[in-house]
Amino acid sequence: MHKKRVFSGVQPTGNLHLGNYLGAMKKFVSLQDEFECIYCIVDLHAITNKQDPEELRKNVLETIASFIAVGLDPVKNIIFNQASVSAHSELAWVFNCVARIGWMNRMTQFKEKAGINKENASVGLLVYPNLMAADILLYKATHVPVGEDQKQHLELTRDIAKKFNNDFKSENYFPIVEPLISKEIPRVMSLRDGKKKMSKSEDSDQSRINLKDSKDLINQKIKKAKTDNNSIPSDINGLKNRHEASNLISIYASVNNIKVSEVLNEFGGKNFSTFKSKLVESVVEKICPIGEKITKLLKDENNLNEILENGVKNADLIATKHLKEIYKILGLTKFT
Repeated sequence: MHKKRVFSGVQPTGNLHLGNYLGAMKKFVSLQDEFECIYCIVDLHAITNKQDPEELRKNVLETIASFIAVGLDPVKNIIFNQASVSAHSELAWVFNCVARIGWMNRMTQFKEKAGINKENASVGLLVYPNLMAADILLYKATHVPVGEDQKQHLELTRDIAKKFNNDFKSENYFPIVEPLISKEIPRVMSLRDGKKKMSKSEDSDQSRINLKDSKDLINQKIKKAKTDNNSIPSDINGLKNRHEASNLISIYASVNNIKVSEVLNEFGGKNFSTFKSKLVESVVEKICPIGEKITKLLKDENNLNEILENGVKNADLIATKHLKEIYKILGLTKFT
C-alpha cells in the first residue's frame, strides 16, 4: 500500500483570481488536514509559452505568497518550485520514452492551445503532459485534486504508471493515482461571458476578480457583470441555458459554502441588482483579507525565498530517493 499523498501544481502566471481560489486553492487548504500534501509552483510548465524572465521570477513569489495567504501552512505542507528539483525534468525524459505519440496527439488541451497553427507550437507544449505525469509520480502521489479540464491528463498519468510498471516488471511501483474532484465546486466562469472559464489570459480585467483587487474594484466588477433580464429562479431548472446567471449564483454558493438550491431559496424571484449587492459583500469579506495578506507577504521576499528553499530541500529528499529507485529499475547508472 502506498502512503496517502496529494500532489498538485499551479502555474506561476501572476494575478491569481477568484476562479483559482474557489476551483483549487480553497480545496488545497482543506486537504492539508487529511493528507500529506505537496504543492508545486510549476515554473517549467510556464515556459511552454515564451515568458518574460523577470516577470516569471516575480510570479513565482506571488504564487507562494498567495498559497500562504489563503491558509496553506508551509510547515505542514511541502511548497516549492518545480525548476529547483531537477528530478522532475529527468523523470519527464523517462516518460517521454514510455508514453506513446498517439497518446500525445489525443490530448485536447494541446489542440486547443496550439490552434490551427500547431506546426509552430513548441515541442514542450506537446509533451508537457509527460512532465505533469512526472511531477505527480515522482512523489508517488496517490491523489490529485483536478478540475474537469485536467481529467484527461490524469488519465494519461495513470496510463504511464501502468505501462512503466508492466514494461519493467515492477508491479505496483507507481501508484495508480486517483482524482479528487469536488462536485460541489463548479468551474468559475468569466464575468463577461458565462461560457468561458475565468482566466488571466482574457484581455479584459473586468472578466475576473483578482485576489489582490480592492473592495471598490470588486464592487465595480460584480455590478457590471453580465446577467440577463429575468429574475432569479426559485428552482435550479430555471437556470438552464442562463450561463451568466448560473455563474454568479454558483460563485455566491461557493464563497458562502452553501448549496445552489439554498441560494435560490433565498433569492428566488428577486432581481439581480439586489443579489449582486449581497454577492459583493460575500466576495469582499472572503477575498480582501487574502489580497491584503498577499501584499504584506510580497514586501518580505527573503521570507518567501526561505519558504521556497525549505520546501525544495524537503521535496528533493523524496524526489532523489525515488529517482534512484527508478534508474535502478531501468538499468541506468547514476553515481550522484
